Amino acid sequence: MARALGGQLNGGKPTWPYVIHGHYADAGEVAAHLSGALNVPMVLTGHSLGRNKFEQLLKQGRLSKEAINATYKIMRRIEGEELGVDAAEMVVTSTMQEIEEQWGLYDGFDLKLERKLRVRRQRRVIPPGMDFSYVTTQDSLENDGDLMSLLGSDDRAQNKTHLPQIWSEITILALMQIMRFFTNPHKPTILALSRPDPKKNVTTLLKAFGECQLLRELANLTLILGNRDDIEDMSNSSSVVLTTVLKLIDRYDLYGQVAYPKHHKQSEVPEIYRLAAKTKGVFINPALVEPFGLTLIEAAAYGLPVVATKNGGPVDILKVLNNGLLVDPHDQNAIADALLKLVADKNLWAECRKNGLRNIHRFSWTEHCRNYLSRVEHCRNRYPTSRLEIMTIPEEPMSDSLRGVEDISLRFSIEGDIKLNGEIDAAARQKKIVEAFTRMASLNSKTGIIYSPGRRQMLFVIAADCYDSNGETTETFQAMIMNVMKDAGLCFGLGNIGFVLLTGSSFRETMQALSCCPVNIEDFDALVCNSGSEMYYPWKDMVADTDYEAHVAYRWPGENVRSMAMRLARTDDGAEDDITEYVAACSSRCYSYSIKPGAKTRRIDDLRQRLRMRGFRCNLVYTHAASRLNVVPLFASRMQALRYLSIRWAIDLSKVVLFVGEKGDTDYEDLLGGLHKTIVLKGTVAYGSGKLLRNEDNFKREDAVAQGNPNIKFVETSGGQNIAGALVALGIK
Repeated sequence: MARALGGQLNGGKPTWPYVIHGHYADAGEVAAHLSGALNVPMVLTGHSLGRNKFEQLLKQGRLSKEAINATYKIMRRIEGEELGVDAAEMVVTSTMQEIEEQWGLYDGFDLKLERKLRVRRQRRVIPPGMDFSYVTTQDSLENDGDLMSLLGSDDRAQNKTHLPQIWSEITILALMQIMRFFTNPHKPTILALSRPDPKKNVTTLLKAFGECQLLRELANLTLILGNRDDIEDMSNSSSVVLTTVLKLIDRYDLYGQVAYPKHHKQSEVPEIYRLAAKTKGVFINPALVEPFGLTLIEAAAYGLPVVATKNGGPVDILKVLNNGLLVDPHDQNAIADALLKLVADKNLWAECRKNGLRNIHRFSWTEHCRNYLSRVEHCRNRYPTSRLEIMTIPEEPMSDSLRGVEDISLRFSIEGDIKLNGEIDAAARQKKIVEAFTRMASLNSKTGIIYSPGRRQMLFVIAADCYDSNGETTETFQAMIMNVMKDAGLCFGLGNIGFVLLTGSSFRETMQALSCCPVNIEDFDALVCNSGSEMYYPWKDMVADTDYEAHVAYRWPGENVRSMAMRLARTDDGAEDDITEYVAACSSRCYSYSIKPGAKTRRIDDLRQRLRMRGFRCNLVYTHAASRLNVVPLFASRMQALRYLSIRWAIDLSKVVLFVGEKGDTDYEDLLGGLHKTIVLKGTVAYGSGKLLRNEDNFKREDAVAQGNPNIKFVETSGGQNIAGALVALGIK
């Protein structure tokens, strides 16, 4: 990534990303994972969010919770958005309404709580940018003349030859689409432009217009409600809206006063705005709730004053533009009064037009980027405090592994740039690296393998913890490790394959289990313990990786969550000793708790929600056949640890083979998806923690794990022959 960015932005010099931007649910979740893998700050934005949509659908009453979830996978989407909120350094919204009424629905988004806890998270309202290059000089003229002079003697403008030169900007087709409806086309045009959706509240606008005699005398009404061939062929909600519109036109006898064309092209929309402006008309958005209000900005760009709903984004827009009036969308009299005020008072109309054109640059792309970048500049630097070596994979075989070793001297600087180690000359640098390889070779003399994780062709990752009903490691675990390592050695040669163990056990428990295996601990390149919160290298004096500890430290509440997690994990009717702290497995990045057999504990999603609502961002894992709960940092997980190694050792995830059981800890699902290959060893895991994963009304496993993934193969036993066959089936030779 650094090289790709540098090739585009920095003259070929590798450039580490400064911030990752995630928009909406899918991209927000991806950005959260990427932020955790690269240790780069994340910015989150988006509107019309999952919880907001869920609440709206429930209010409509047409679908049950189960039906909504089945149709939209809404609970899966909401959890993705919650993760985005957890991971984000800054949340950017278009309006205050998004903060208060949309993001405010999320468990992890509580402004009052964060102020109380003094959590430094930024909430920024930055309106989206727009391109105003299509706005011509003519649009900003103050005196366009009245429509009478523009149309000439032919009121209907039925022939293009009757149009003055000034109308050459407006296509005759757009003009005719609108003007053919009106008995008197000279009157100001009240323009509404939206899809035929009940939320857009067009029917209230029609009632306001139809029942205000003075407004009908002074203005015409134009309704641009999408395109249609036959109302009966439209969706039910759109059909109902349009049928109601026609009935109201007939009820108030508005023929000759209301335009409702069946078709328009997107390219004609600017001409429609211009036409309304030249008649000294008004644009109206009467929506019940408007998340932002893009059409209001478009109207202002063409010199149209506006009347808009006071619910949502228009409040912020009109505060900036000062080019119109806000109304209660449920009050048709208020709507009529506001329209009448702008249409009748030409001085007010001219002032609003002038203000809109003067302030429209506040919504330009240039202004948006300036605001955004000025805010992003203050995101906290999360790069590792010590330099992180990035190994490179050479093309030469292991026998030539000491050739070109200077490739591994590429390092991250504190500022996030990647540069050659300039503090020593090239010869001294090469000598230093050769000495390092020599020490590694000496450490691995038992197997005769020269340790070089950056030169591995592949990684075989064992992530199948095997526990009995008491949460104790079984002999199956040791047999599985032996068979996997034996089969890999026969197929590839041990020097080409690196081995990594991912486990929910503590370091002490892991070492004890491995001591009973007929393999050398030094054969492993890395041991990832306590559900991804700790990393050890057998070739490096078995000392915890302090860079990794710093890497996963983001938002780790430390001691503050220690007693809280234990208390919240108990159900209301649970006993005091159902959950107790397991001190022997605790560390600075992991709090472990023992669960008494038969104890009632909260599921992971329920416990995570309760912690989020108290300002704690953590990753929670039930492990050891559900006899233990591990609470680790948000970005600490077995899968994120694997991504960390992939980046640090420059081994693409497509070159990683993951060995898992059919069941597992509650982070099991995270291990199944991705670019890596997965071999499921059936029969190796007798107990799993899946029953404590989610509540019944949350999303299902099939919503999280892709079915029929070609990167996943199953073998009946952990025997070498079956593993070899699965490797071949996955295209690994």
